[in-house]
Amino acid sequence: MKSKRRIAITGLGMVTPVGNDTASAWANLRAGKSGVDEIRYFDASTFPVRIGAEVKNFELPSVLAKGKHLKFASRSHRFALAAAEEALNDAGIRPQRENAERWGLSVGAGMMAVSFPELEVVRQHCTDADGNFQPDGFLNPNFPTDPVSFCRTQTNAGLGLLAQHFGMRGYATAVHTACASGGQALGTALKVMRRGTVDFMLAGGFDSMLNPLGLASFCLLGALSTDNDTPEKASRPFDATRNGFVLGEGAGFLVLEDWEAAEKRGAKIYAELAGDGNSLSSYRITDSPPDGDGPIQAMEQALADAGITAEEVDYLNAHGTSTQMNDRSECAALHAVMGAHTERVAVSSTKSCMGHLIAGAGAVEAGVCVLAIRDGLAPVNANHQTPDPECDVSLVKGESRPMKIRAALSNSLGFGGSNSSLIFRHPDEVNP
Repeated sequence: MKSKRRIAITGLGMVTPVGNDTASAWANLRAGKSGVDEIRYFDASTFPVRIGAEVKNFELPSVLAKGKHLKFASRSHRFALAAAEEALNDAGIRPQRENAERWGLSVGAGMMAVSFPELEVVRQHCTDADGNFQPDGFLNPNFPTDPVSFCRTQTNAGLGLLAQHFGMRGYATAVHTACASGGQALGTALKVMRRGTVDFMLAGGFDSMLNPLGLASFCLLGALSTDNDTPEKASRPFDATRNGFVLGEGAGFLVLEDWEAAEKRGAKIYAELAGDGNSLSSYRITDSPPDGDGPIQAMEQALADAGITAEEVDYLNAHGTSTQMNDRSECAALHAVMGAHTERVAVSSTKSCMGHLIAGAGAVEAGVCVLAIRDGLAPVNANHQTPDPECDVSLVKGESRPMKIRAALSNSLGFGGSNSSLIFRHPDEVNP
């Protein structure tokens, strides 16, 4: 039987609520520093939830700021451009004219949304003195229409922007499976590379739902924490007092290439992207099944795909949203898959510090797993004070935990039931 092609991770890039590059984001996650605060991008004072995990003081790198395609770029697209640029610089390789068709692109992208400035334009021109909506305002010849507004909000808009900016002409896809998007985009990239379709992949995810429509939608679902007075403690995965997740934004990208080719060019190899698993729970729009059924399938598939046993996993970067149902379901799944080994798996949800990045979450958390492997450090599950008997796992509490990580597992469990699990292996564990 022909062995599977080994895929190396050689570049990382991040834009997150705890840092606008990989080094600062990782340093703050290691320290358990929160990126949650009062929302400042728009006036959220009339919402039941007034806190979020925003990207702060963000500016596009000068090399990107004059790009001719920026008129098509939304807020999250700009995060994606910056994270992708960092990842390519970190890898020390990027598409060239002669190999552009051997570069692929796989992205997890958020759903269509209207930006706050665009909503403000509608308010100014389509409401009366009492704030009532007046649709005739759209017909006013003075209404400042933006002809590319709709194009900017399509799920594949960021994909096209990245492909054009970096000159990639190979396989390309945009994945939108809610919170599982970033993880499934990386899994897709892994499969595409194993097929030999391309030699290099830029894979990741990006999102920003911190706008009035995004916030209102999650508020109506009752999914968000309402701890407005203590934002830094609002996201507390697996804690018995948890009361919802914190909405965040950001982007993460990884550069993938053939293991032997990476070694041959002397590349820095962070880890192997070794396994991918996917399932669809079809249980409830907003919740995973109590017995962990869908996540169990995804985790078992990822282990089998990587060719390792549960006993070889040392760290789980959990989906861990800080909602009652999700955290219990994920813990049930972990026990089912790991059995007696569960107590030896270090578990943390870095959403405790940077909130939930939705379509970008799986990609950024994949980067966290890779850095945890590199540094031999499981990042802290912040804000955990009160144990939940139904979340009886080995949480990394108090501070980050130094440890050798042979293999790391990352879960992304999306609204609607999509589940993604990824396995990353330490370079020392990869057989030649």
